[in-house]
Amino acid sequence: MAGHEIPEPADRRQVADPESGPQAAEETRHSCDPAFRHGVVVGFDGSTSSERALAYAIGMARRSGSGLIIVHVANRLPTTVWAGCEPPVFVDVPDHRTEVLGLELACADYLTEVPWVLVERGGDICHELEEVGREYSADAIVVGSTQGIVGRIFGSVAGRLARRAQRPVVVIP
Repeated sequence: MAGHEIPEPADRRQVADPESGPQAAEETRHSCDPAFRHGVVVGFDGSTSSERALAYAIGMARRSGSGLIIVHVANRLPTTVWAGCEPPVFVDVPDHRTEVLGLELACADYLTEVPWVLVERGGDICHELEEVGREYSADAIVVGSTQGIVGRIFGSVAGRLARRAQRPVVVIP
């Protein structure tokens, strides 16, 4: 089973009935395919380091006989919209890179060996990777290391994730 999943935008998702309680809302938001439970989560953005992380995660999933959850955390930049005298409104600008990555992954020969799913999220990369790992009860999270001065100044995603994650984190150089 190979394929990819691109979730519906937030404004199209089903809203839970307010009288059904917080548990029903949690189930509506976090429904995931049970075939991918205890799989391997990998952060992927198309960079060289994320491609190396993906290659390692494919091998890890194949060896353990589990599924691969590929996560792309989209760049949703808040844009301020000012309408006359109204206070400013923040709007998420969608990142269509996930669709392009999904098409590239769907055509990739190296992904035919393991079942996989592509999940798009928006927000803080560390938080979203850990959240997906929690939702799927992942056995591990695989990420590529951050290269360059930006990672040194602001702290790398891999370093922050390794400090806060509740499951093993594998950092691929």
